[in-house]
Amino acid sequence: MHFTAQGDIGVGSGAEKVLDVVAGLNPHLNLALGDFAYKAGLEQQFCDMVTGRLGEEFPYQLVTGNHESDGHDGDIEKFVQCLPNKLPGLQGEYGTQWRVDVPEQNPVVRFILVSPGIEFRGGETLDYSRGSERWRWTADAIDEAKSQNIPWTVVGMHTPCLSVGNYDCQAGQDLTNMLIEKEVDLVLSGHDHVYQRTHQLATGGSCAELIPASFTSGCLADTDGAMVQGSGTVFATIGVGGVGLYDVRSDDPEMRYFASTSGKNREPAFGTLDVTATVDELAARFVPADGYTFSDSFTLRRK
Repeated sequence: MHFTAQGDIGVGSGAEKVLDVVAGLNPHLNLALGDFAYKAGLEQQFCDMVTGRLGEEFPYQLVTGNHESDGHDGDIEKFVQCLPNKLPGLQGEYGTQWRVDVPEQNPVVRFILVSPGIEFRGGETLDYSRGSERWRWTADAIDEAKSQNIPWTVVGMHTPCLSVGNYDCQAGQDLTNMLIEKEVDLVLSGHDHVYQRTHQLATGGSCAELIPASFTSGCLADTDGAMVQGSGTVFATIGVGGVGLYDVRSDDPEMRYFASTSGKNREPAFGTLDVTATVDELAARFVPADGYTFSDSFTLRRK
């Protein structure tokens, strides 16, 4: 199966260029990782931009960002109405916290989409702390995928934890370490307007846990582009869906966790992550929009 993913999109020419790339790649689905129109009242305009390029029936699957979660720059409920779920078998609250297996029969990937670190209406942040209801929902969805021998588990959310862009660990240290402990294959996010992809990270031995804003060499499980499933987790932020880019901070202590980075001051590019998954291999590459040249690629293989 074949999917694309990116966040931080907007309604300008950058967004249109990225959607044109997605249309040309012709994936089975796209994960839109939050921050859509950046302005209240533009929900229908955003949806029309998407469906005009990808078609009314294309699965353009949403998880909220911070700009539309509380309604101040758009309303996730309105986006969900005009870009509804198109995947059979989806469970949970579409747009906020959901999971789905693709394809529905003999699935190759379980997608788990969650919303940590984001304020919703009334200033409420959903609770993904250790042992909370949403924590357990996420953990159970991962465990169930493994028990059903679904080859790949991909978790998506708007906020990253590790980042060399503008933000700190908004996704939460506990949740991030749980994803690593449970050997999630790939974790996708947006929010920081950069592209950044880690090496394969794991805990254990000299890395008791991943601690944000620091670097522990023992957390690096594999540092080349060809990785083996079960050795660790890869984190990719694709906050380059079409709006203004942020600088990459090369002096950030977390920088050594990253295999590849792109931002306003470092090979800038709008674009999308493009992922092809078979029973045996998950192969990902960054595909830049027209006019950009930055690229990245990595592969995970089953043992």
